[in-house]
Amino acid sequence: MFFTGGVVSSLGKGLAAASLGCLMQARGCKVTIQKLDPYINVDPGTMSPFQHGEVFVTDDGAETDLDLGHYERFLGVPMSQANNWTTGRIYQTVINKERRGDYLGSTVQVIPHITDAIKQAVLGVAGDAEVAIIEIGGTVGDIESLPFLEAIRQLRNDLGRSNTLFVHLTLVPYIPTAGELKTKPTQHSVKELLALGIQPDMLICRSDRDLPSGEREKIAQFCNVDPAYVIPCVDQDSIYDVPFALYREGMAAKALQHLGMPATEPVLTDWERVRDTVHESSAKVTIGLVGKYVDLLDAYKSLTEALSHGGIANHRRVSIRRIDAEKIEADGVDAYLKGVDGILVPGGFGERGVEGKMAAIRYARENGVPYFGICLGMQLAVVEFARNVAGLAGANSSEFDANTDHALIGLMTEWVDGGAVQKRDATSDKGGTMRLGAYPCVLSEGTLAAEVYGKREISERHRHRYEFNNAYRDAITEAGMRISGLSPDGELVEMVELPSHPFYLACQFHPEFKSQPRKPHPMFTAFVKAAIDYGRGGAKPVESSDAG
Repeated sequence: MFFTGGVVSSLGKGLAAASLGCLMQARGCKVTIQKLDPYINVDPGTMSPFQHGEVFVTDDGAETDLDLGHYERFLGVPMSQANNWTTGRIYQTVINKERRGDYLGSTVQVIPHITDAIKQAVLGVAGDAEVAIIEIGGTVGDIESLPFLEAIRQLRNDLGRSNTLFVHLTLVPYIPTAGELKTKPTQHSVKELLALGIQPDMLICRSDRDLPSGEREKIAQFCNVDPAYVIPCVDQDSIYDVPFALYREGMAAKALQHLGMPATEPVLTDWERVRDTVHESSAKVTIGLVGKYVDLLDAYKSLTEALSHGGIANHRRVSIRRIDAEKIEADGVDAYLKGVDGILVPGGFGERGVEGKMAAIRYARENGVPYFGICLGMQLAVVEFARNVAGLAGANSSEFDANTDHALIGLMTEWVDGGAVQKRDATSDKGGTMRLGAYPCVLSEGTLAAEVYGKREISERHRHRYEFNNAYRDAITEAGMRISGLSPDGELVEMVELPSHPFYLACQFHPEFKSQPRKPHPMFTAFVKAAIDYGRGGAKPVESSDAG
């Protein structure tokens, strides 16, 4: 099944594709899903969140498009390198082959060499799945999408019409001054596809209101699509309503019918529980998210979803107060953190807003507000504690101050001479130089971390360059901070906590990448419960989970 998008971007192809996948899973189908991204970057790892949003990380260390997070959360299936291909990665593969002489002197061209590489990537992800859903990033009409669209056109010929389904998602805008929904953008979008040799079999029509039967039939007539295969998709209150909206329109059943597969009734019990909990949870708990991309909804996508999962597990609605760390630096913490039930400092790179984040961490530590630090949020928790409790004046990370006397955080290659900072090459490559993917962690007995997970050995995903400097272990532990999680060899600090605090837990890894609505991550479940207890009380006890 090939998903394309038209008219405008950000219509939700990824969510629609993931929703269709979960509806097929609910019928017993084995489903896999893949994103093909047209940009030339090898991966989004070096792209700014302002341009691309969140970078999602898989177990095998792939830095991928944020849609893969939706795929995992909706399908419950771990993604990998094979599930996300970019133009850059495709070209890199072809160029490497050309350099090795694999093409035997042939002139290397977009057709057939690039399109063949794309086809191999698509067929390679299918494995033993019964259904493979392939999302083409971008919008039809974008010049960079052309090789991908040509490749899927060829795949229809290779595999046969009965084994392929083209789904095109478009916008049907409402013009208030005319009081009408307009179908012309959809018609033009399909015309673009037809010019490339692709006739969509099914249309998903996004709109902010119901699509009348007349408009639906008009779209079908002008786009040469069966009216039954024009699927309205009206804006929903929650992303977890999307599968039900598509189910009511019979989308998955019609897709299976097209493919000659049995369209049995789906079992949606788990999704109904998630949906009902989201809508029935009237009590709120307020979490202060202190970062530097707080105005970008996609910058912390997995994080905000994981917080909502923690709310689902505790039957509470999580209200996220997005707080710009630089504003804390300018105005102080009280103006922004007063009234929050919990404080979370997420991962990030760069010095901007760092002092504001540490001010928020200090506020949480000194006032007993539940604190959860992730990646940079753990590193800054250690630095703040070193400065203000352990008496290490000027403590910092070498990422922000290469000349600090106390580099609590540094690159592993910098740990020389008892913690002194070794100068690094500022011109070295940034892409692929981090600790990426899943790594094991051993939790110390009797710690909050072990209590939250309900076990001693876990595996979590990482995305960072800097680590805790082991030269300062004694200094912070003697001052009262506990190291509660280590790599199996005992060399890398993975988790810290404050036993004297009601809830103060920080980790070097990114637990948000493994949280799912039907299987909330125990760290977020515990943090939201602590926030409820701090602010309002009455929450259900935290249960251990195997999410780690």
